[in-house]
Amino acid sequence: MNADTEAPANPQRRRLNALLLAAALPLPAMARAQPAALPYRVIDFDWVDAHRSRPVPSRLYWPAELPAGTQVPLVVFSHGIGGSRQGYSYLGKHWSSQGVASLHVQHAGSDAALWRGNPFGVVGRLQAAAQESEAMARAADMRFALDRMLSDETGPLGAAVDHRRLVAGGHSYGANTTLLTVGAQVIREGRTVDCRDARFSAAIVISAPPFYGETHLAAVLGPVAVPTVHVTATDDVIEIPGYRSGAADRLAVFEAIGDRRKLLAVFQGGSHGVFTDRAFTGGTALNPKVKAATAELSLAFLDLTFQRDDAALRRWRTAWQPILATAPEPGFPAHA
Repeated sequence: MNADTEAPANPQRRRLNALLLAAALPLPAMARAQPAALPYRVIDFDWVDAHRSRPVPSRLYWPAELPAGTQVPLVVFSHGIGGSRQGYSYLGKHWSSQGVASLHVQHAGSDAALWRGNPFGVVGRLQAAAQESEAMARAADMRFALDRMLSDETGPLGAAVDHRRLVAGGHSYGANTTLLTVGAQVIREGRTVDCRDARFSAAIVISAPPFYGETHLAAVLGPVAVPTVHVTATDDVIEIPGYRSGAADRLAVFEAIGDRRKLLAVFQGGSHGVFTDRAFTGGTALNPKVKAATAELSLAFLDLTFQRDDAALRRWRTAWQPILATAPEPGFPAHA
């Protein structure tokens, strides 16, 4: 059949062919889907404290978009035993995306290296990492990392940090480190071990263990004189070879804090590891909720502490009430 006698083309088939052809062609550059820009930056520092011959690697989460002249609050965060600067990324990402920078410090004597090597030596390595000398070295790491962050080395980033809004934070062993950094004191052989860094004006305390068998916690934590927010869960039990700490210990630490400007949030269920980056501990459904709620509560606490604004905290209480066993009060005591 020649062209003059060929049957008319089917209009529907013509449209289908045109669509298939269009799908096969590359899209113009402006029409291609672009990856969404992250609302934060991640910068690693491989610092070394030459005075102590100790590496202090740190990871900074920094807000991506900042108006010129903006002063940024900074959280200096301490990981739990066996952790690293890569951990607790959900906190760093959320905080920095909301305008609060986060510097995650790695502690060389009690970091992820504990899990490497001969597995039969893990218990001994954990026990060595829990010694008071390492606790003091961790507090010194926090001071050193803050020094470097605020130095000329970090250029415009350090210059943009608001020195009036410096916050210490940590989980588990890192929560103990945090408390030492903001004023907790231990007396050994008649000498007071004082690691306080007066530059920190608030603290985020997640799942804090008791202090090295201290029976009189008020004597240790009474000197803490900055606002604190404490986060735990009803199943927040610490259990590693040779050591166990029940959830009640977290509440005892909260009660012993001397400064009345303190908040307590207790999630129903959960686990000690639910506050790490691990995705399943504490329950697959509850885990991401606890993480999101913890990150949001920290920012609401900073609003209350630095702006005397409890609106975000009130919203937080309402939003997360279904997973809370204990909710923080909407504000600090009037006479605090």
